[in-house]
Amino acid sequence: MLLPKLRLAYGQAEILVIDDGSTDDTPAVCKANRVETIRHPFSMGNGASIKTGARKASGDVIVFMDADGQHDPADIPRLLDKIDEGYYLVVGARTPSSHSSLARRLANAFYNRFASLMTGYRIKDLTSGFRAVRAQRFRKFLYLLPNGFSYPTTSTMAFFRAGFPVYYVPIQAGKRKGKSKIKLFRDGARFFMIILKIGALFSPMRIFLPISFFLFGSGMGLYVYNYQTQGRFTNMSLLLLMSALFTLLIGLLSEQVSSLHYRGIEGSGKDNL
Repeated sequence: MLLPKLRLAYGQAEILVIDDGSTDDTPAVCKANRVETIRHPFSMGNGASIKTGARKASGDVIVFMDADGQHDPADIPRLLDKIDEGYYLVVGARTPSSHSSLARRLANAFYNRFASLMTGYRIKDLTSGFRAVRAQRFRKFLYLLPNGFSYPTTSTMAFFRAGFPVYYVPIQAGKRKGKSKIKLFRDGARFFMIILKIGALFSPMRIFLPISFFLFGSGMGLYVYNYQTQGRFTNMSLLLLMSALFTLLIGLLSEQVSSLHYRGIEGSGKDNL
């Protein structure tokens, strides 16, 4: 059981359980272990639970972990040590062997690589929910976090985009109790689109600039070909070149809009250590 381990190891710490509209005996288990429970009237999603816990927590540092047996409380001090060293976000990065199947290992490796391209930073575990954060900084991004399961992706990319130091601590995740609600093939395309949307929000030019270059190169290539074979400049070449220009301008505008999310964050006050 997770709660007895937490209570035994961290008796003086504030432990919060966010009950996302469960129908089991979660309230009774929490009461027996002297743990405060905050209950949603209905299931609002993993991200909504994280936001509820972040608003309620009173400490300067918050540790998030799942209650399905994957995360070992013994790893918490390793995360907190890195917070003490000056990092704002420390993520428990699961080793490849932690994933239950080869398909999941390959999918996670692909998403980690793709997100790394979007941010320009190496991301070792994009979806790990086991993390420690500086509460003051994390709350600045609550309005950006979705209510669904992609909150780890959004928060990680937000910290990178704001220039806050992030560290990955390797962990061995345990076997999940119960079945995951995320289906590999059903949610794979959806998760891919989530990364694209987040990339467009945090690093727009990393998406729009390659597209603009591709359109420009296609337009110039078609122009050269038509000029050599037909001796003229075609409408399709013009369309591709204009599309390249418009895509570049949209990217520049998106970059300016993205920067508004971080106005005042760097100077919003010192962290309480």
